Amino acid sequence: MNDIRGVDLNLLKALDALLDTRSVTKAAERLGLTQPAVSGMLTRLRETFDDPLFIRSQRGVLPTPRAEALALPLRQALMDIQALLAPQAFLPAKAAMTVTIAATDYAQKAVLLPLMSALRREAPGIRISVRPVDLSGFSQQMESGTLDMALVTPDMALDTMHSRMLFSETYSCILRPGHPAAGTPLDLDRFCALDHALMSHDGSKFRGATDTALEALGRSRRVAAVVPSFLILIDLVRESDLVAMVPSRLLADVKDLLVVPPPIPIPGFAKILVWHERLQSDPAQKWIRDRLAMTCFGKATNSGDRPLA
Repeated sequence: MNDIRGVDLNLLKALDALLDTRSVTKAAERLGLTQPAVSGMLTRLRETFDDPLFIRSQRGVLPTPRAEALALPLRQALMDIQALLAPQAFLPAKAAMTVTIAATDYAQKAVLLPLMSALRREAPGIRISVRPVDLSGFSQQMESGTLDMALVTPDMALDTMHSRMLFSETYSCILRPGHPAAGTPLDLDRFCALDHALMSHDGSKFRGATDTALEALGRSRRVAAVVPSFLILIDLVRESDLVAMVPSRLLADVKDLLVVPPPIPIPGFAKILVWHERLQSDPAQKWIRDRLAMTCFGKATNSGDRPLA
């Protein structure tokens, strides 16, 4: 047989049709070609395999032993090529894979916990590996394949990444039920007079979006403590007379704290999902991205992460 680089796939399809129909006329009808065209293809097939392949008879054409020996492997090869070209099916219930997602503590609680709960029911063979967001390297991690997707704010995403808006978040003010300010309206004067706690990833920033909003009114507050996690921030409020501004989604299941609106509008933030071009068309990754987005519905508005508050 000639080198595969010189073989026309259409010739193999014609050979399969001839083997199945034992007729040049019927093979031509199946292939949507003329009878002379199929006869010409048979001539080329004979040259390719260096064998007559078919002998004319009163009822059509009869395959030679060489042609009969080719029938099964040829049919399997064509089926394999068809499967290669067909869209890859993804069955969540049967999937076995590991998906690596970078997320902040807020996104882990607000987005990934619901996602992992859903996956346990719908796709128990999918494992989720959660990593912290490394701003200096998560783009390279995606490109190299060590990271599949990330939950970030729009300002963290590069233009080269694919992204999907998930929801917009707002802030609420929290304090413990026994706080001296509990039971009284939280107006601007009282709000500014209280001691506040703040989340800062590296524990070094004592100001956030709330301070910017207050400064626009010529007001300020005292931030008495800074912690690197919103979850720790909530616990700190439980155990002290500090108040804090916290993303509202984190408070959905909190029953032991007072949740009140801030006395002035505080800008919220958006949460987006980003991924690399190499995973754009992957059926499994697409299903997981869709499922992740579904877990965000009904909890807030539309997409993002957070500036400090």
